[in-house]
Amino acid sequence: MKDWMRIAGITSSEITDEQTFRRRRALIQAATAAGMTGFIGTDAMAKEIGPISKWADSATEKQTTEEIATTYNNFYELGTDKGDPVKNADKLITDPWSVVVDGECDAPGTFTLEDILKPHAIEERVYRLRCVEAWSMVIPWNGFALADLLKRFKPNSNAKYVSFETLNDPDLPGMKSRVLDWPYREGLRIDEAMHPLSFMAIGMYGKEIPGQNGAPMRLVVPWKYGYKSIKSIVRISFTEKQPQTSWNMSAPHEYGFYSNVNPEVSHPRWSQAKERRLAGETSGLSALFTKKIDSQFMNGYGEEVAELYADMDLKKFF
Repeated sequence: MKDWMRIAGITSSEITDEQTFRRRRALIQAATAAGMTGFIGTDAMAKEIGPISKWADSATEKQTTEEIATTYNNFYELGTDKGDPVKNADKLITDPWSVVVDGECDAPGTFTLEDILKPHAIEERVYRLRCVEAWSMVIPWNGFALADLLKRFKPNSNAKYVSFETLNDPDLPGMKSRVLDWPYREGLRIDEAMHPLSFMAIGMYGKEIPGQNGAPMRLVVPWKYGYKSIKSIVRISFTEKQPQTSWNMSAPHEYGFYSNVNPEVSHPRWSQAKERRLAGETSGLSALFTKKIDSQFMNGYGEEVAELYADMDLKKFF
């Protein structure tokens, strides 16, 4: 907590480092290859991205401030305290960056960040983010539909699931501990991954996504607890069997494979009926203590996604 208080006065614009510059170069190259003149601003050190279209169905609640969203984070590879990721973000090397795609698909390969970004127009989607720790934010993400990316690799009829892995760099400060079995792994059922709400984010607040939030690309699955939205992705695998996932491996009785937000299914150590919304109306410590609000089924996206689980006991398949 003291670390976060010390860092909270630093705006994201002040945390510019060499890796931000390198990540920017990859985005410029991808934008040029795609003919997206204006995707990146002309200032060599500016972090804004564009053009960005607005998604019509974005959440309308008050957005969490960029300061809070980029300094209050869980990213255990960079440390286990909330302020550790922003302190250690410069240790996350994102240039060069490549993603291995394998498994049950007809177009596997190893793809650079430029390869990944080339065909995709960038969209802003404001999503609610709900942490399993019972706090939440509202964040404007920039990216593209996960389905549009996955279809490029031509998953075959055996692809029942999609698994993801985070960068496995033993030099990252948080990975010196054995809090989890590295690398960090997550997975979705194929119909969840292909759902229109599933999103691959490469930015937030109209800027390149910073290291502490999962640079250079991360998943955002808004109806699930935040740990399902895996950061800094280096592998995407199509599988026939349900993949292992990090928190489920660590404590299966606490963290299910599906991890859908459900106020009626408590965590074994706390209720999920309420959440603390971090909006950042005030700065510093007081921003952490916002009024509790009722948690929403599927984080408020139930109408869109409940059909995916129509025949499932959600207390058993939590």
